[in-house]
Amino acid sequence: MIKLRLYGKADSSEIYPIRDFLKRSVVDFDWFDVTQYSPQEKTTLDNPENHPVIAFPDGKVILNPSIEQIACELGWITQPKYEEYDLSIYGAGPAGLSAAVYAASEGLKTILIEREAIGGQAGTSSMIENYLGFPEGISGANLAERARQQALKFGVEILLLKEGVKATFYDSKIHVDFASGEKLVAKSNICATGVEYARLNLPDETRFFHKGVYYGAGASEAFFCQDKDLYIIGGGNSAGQAAVYFSGFAKRVFMVIRKGNLAETLSEYLIQRIATIKNIFVLYFSEVTALEGDHYLQRIKIVNTQEGTEAWHDTSKLFICIGGKPNTDWAAETAICRDKNGYLYTGSDLANLDPFKMCWELDRAPYHLETSVPGSFAAGDVRFGSVKRVASAVGEGAMAVTQVHQYLSKL
Repeated sequence: MIKLRLYGKADSSEIYPIRDFLKRSVVDFDWFDVTQYSPQEKTTLDNPENHPVIAFPDGKVILNPSIEQIACELGWITQPKYEEYDLSIYGAGPAGLSAAVYAASEGLKTILIEREAIGGQAGTSSMIENYLGFPEGISGANLAERARQQALKFGVEILLLKEGVKATFYDSKIHVDFASGEKLVAKSNICATGVEYARLNLPDETRFFHKGVYYGAGASEAFFCQDKDLYIIGGGNSAGQAAVYFSGFAKRVFMVIRKGNLAETLSEYLIQRIATIKNIFVLYFSEVTALEGDHYLQRIKIVNTQEGTEAWHDTSKLFICIGGKPNTDWAAETAICRDKNGYLYTGSDLANLDPFKMCWELDRAPYHLETSVPGSFAAGDVRFGSVKRVASAVGEGAMAVTQVHQYLSKL
């Protein structure tokens, strides 16, 4: 199999999104660090020291490519084939992929829309070891890729790198206008857009974005962490998995958590694993309060809230894996009910909400995963009260399809 070739500087802020996208999409590529190249070699590559260069197997070379250009060249950018679908699914994480597979396999004309890479947050996990059927574990990206292939086998249309700018509900259908200009109509829909990692809201955080500060597990950066000290903020499974994975590359891995133990947020198998790895250190009662560096991150300030001490630590890699807000801004102008944090209410959780009572006109109660708009369902992390695990997201995706069938049968 011929690989893609990616040229650039390892610490370039333009390179990281490309590496991350290719890694999460399970696209094979070879990396070439041009800082090791001669001036003549750089000239032949259009000087990739200033901008990344990507070369495709067919010989095409793109200077400073966008993610959209790469996806287009790989044949992943498409337009909706039909004027109307039975089901549109938003978000291609475990819940959305599961829903797509079950819906299409049961005969529904299904389309799956993802604004970034297939797999969602789960796709960034370096190794998932507690998912049923994989005793040796599987990376989030590989799990997502298997699900993508399965969905395509059953005829699911997948629209990648599509971001909706407006969703409206009328005529018992969802009508979506994409930023790219396309329109999409479906009789029912499932929101599986998940959550995004929270920011620290520190003064220089934006300046160091992709220049040492990364949101999520960032598995694509492991190779570039060799013999370095790196820091991971967060005590959940994604942070724990990242710590274990990075420990095989980095000199030392430090987990920075606010609490005094990991038991409340981390699976027991990961707690035991971390305890046995000698170059992983957990900094309890700790918070990162400041970032410093010239062009790239060079040090971080960590405060110990129990002892009341603070200290600067040299590092060029900080991974932020803390819970964020759900991706539901699109619902703000609709009749869909959300909690104060933006999670979608479904089923019996809607019963006592005044906005729900005002907008729900059907004689029946909402199905378990149905929102306050009939025919609009939610599954996975985006749903109020959901369990933040891959297995539960997959289960909810399948369950939502069953309820979609019930809804469509009564139209």
